[in-house]
Amino acid sequence: MKLLKSSLLGSAAAFAAVAGAQAADLPVKKAAPIEFVRVCSAYGAGFFYIPGTDTCLRLSGRARFQYGFQAPVGRGNGAGDYSGYQGLARINIDARTQTGYGTLRAFLRVEAASRTGIPTLHSGTQIRIANAFPGAGVDAYGRVEQYLNTDKAFIQFAGFTAGRASSFFDFYAHDFEMVGVTSGSDLGSTNLAAYTATLGNGFSATISMEDPSFRRTPIYSSQAAAAGAAVANSSSALIFAQTNALTPVFLGYTAAGVPSGLGFTDVVQRNRMPDFVGALRYDAPWGSAQVSGAVHELNTGNTVTTFVGTNAGAALTQANARPLARTPSEYGWAVQGGLKLNLPFIAPGDTLYLQGSYGEGTQLYTGNSSYSGSYTGNPTSIQGSAFSQYFQDATLNPFTNRLELATSFSAVAAMLHYWSPEWRSAFFGSYGENTFANGARFAQGSYFGLLGTGPGVPGTRYYALNQVLRDTYQVSAGASLIWSPVKDLDIGLEGVYVKVGAQNGRVLDLNKVPGQTAAYVNNLANPVRTINSEDIFQLRARVQRDF
Repeated sequence: MKLLKSSLLGSAAAFAAVAGAQAADLPVKKAAPIEFVRVCSAYGAGFFYIPGTDTCLRLSGRARFQYGFQAPVGRGNGAGDYSGYQGLARINIDARTQTGYGTLRAFLRVEAASRTGIPTLHSGTQIRIANAFPGAGVDAYGRVEQYLNTDKAFIQFAGFTAGRASSFFDFYAHDFEMVGVTSGSDLGSTNLAAYTATLGNGFSATISMEDPSFRRTPIYSSQAAAAGAAVANSSSALIFAQTNALTPVFLGYTAAGVPSGLGFTDVVQRNRMPDFVGALRYDAPWGSAQVSGAVHELNTGNTVTTFVGTNAGAALTQANARPLARTPSEYGWAVQGGLKLNLPFIAPGDTLYLQGSYGEGTQLYTGNSSYSGSYTGNPTSIQGSAFSQYFQDATLNPFTNRLELATSFSAVAAMLHYWSPEWRSAFFGSYGENTFANGARFAQGSYFGLLGTGPGVPGTRYYALNQVLRDTYQVSAGASLIWSPVKDLDIGLEGVYVKVGAQNGRVLDLNKVPGQTAAYVNNLANPVRTINSEDIFQLRARVQRDF
């Protein structure tokens, strides 16, 4: 036994000696040091250093479910949806580096959602600016929508901001609302280049060059059968079937001096001049205040050289038609003032916003179409509406070939109140008006007999009751109750009310008058139903987690 034990120990010692000798002949590889993620405390909670760099990064996001209920005003014309659903995902990336010129920041936010049902969830506004894509199924079209948006992608450095960001014109921007029912500017995603100067004592000033594409409401174009002769000259008509892009203007006159004969102007607006926005802001412990202004170009395309009609009895041609110069561009403008008041003496976190704005040719800066639908002159977000709202920034006068700007204004108040740290409510309301230039509706109606479209011949019952280019007002109000049982989790309910009406007189009830033709309405023997306002209600529920 002792002999066996001695043999085993000797063999192990010999093996260890040989292995050690072989290992001594191999190169020694030093293990790479492991760099652990370090917390970056310079910019607040959640930031960490990207390993191997001096850049701090914060990842965050949002998950949301929403359900909306809104009964249609009428059941005709494809209306009839009562419910809407939304599932939304948001990812934020915030990267910051300290430099000799201050903080260099890049911020990215991407949103994606699946939305269905009522138009204020399935949003025509988002489709019109290519943020969303409608379903193509027979039961899905107009009811199913996939939403994808590069909501933010900007760089900030030494006072400069460049990229896709919120407009510097905006102030309140529906901060306390789920539906976004109030009037007021709320452009969360636009392309811009801006510089902000810090003036000291809480004051700052910004000048911003912004993309005009996201601030346009179409110029009024009276669609006419005669315009079909010029459809081939319009890229909009060819590619997107926007045949109302061509608006008729008079080119010739009879021997008695009566306008006769039509040419056409393409009223699709081009990207020429950027919008210029300026803002002066003051921030203090009690809150903040801002005054902002904007200049916005309105333009048309080239005149279409197709002539329809007669001049002094002869066929209207290039030879006997008066020259039609390009429609001069016009410049709309808007101003806005806002006040934010912190109200800790009521409850910690309580806040009050007050805001007012006025504009000419800048409806999207005053924001009366926020609920009804934007980027269209005649929105359809209110299902079964008894009459049409018109939001055109301008109309093209057919007699002068000049743009005539519409005016608009809005006023909004919103308050956030904390009943307790876990329970809060928002209360909000607004009033706004859209008014067309003096004589704009009359000018469009004056050649109604030639075209068979527009508001009708002035003096007739059809003209008096038609909703086309009618001045309108809008009252909005709402309230919410939100429970946050844990940090960054919201479970809430919001109810809203909207009243839309004509500023004066009454209009035809589109749900009650059959046909809507001028011949029918102008016959006094035929009964017609009229309306001067309509009421809309919506209830929305939300579950949302931010991280």
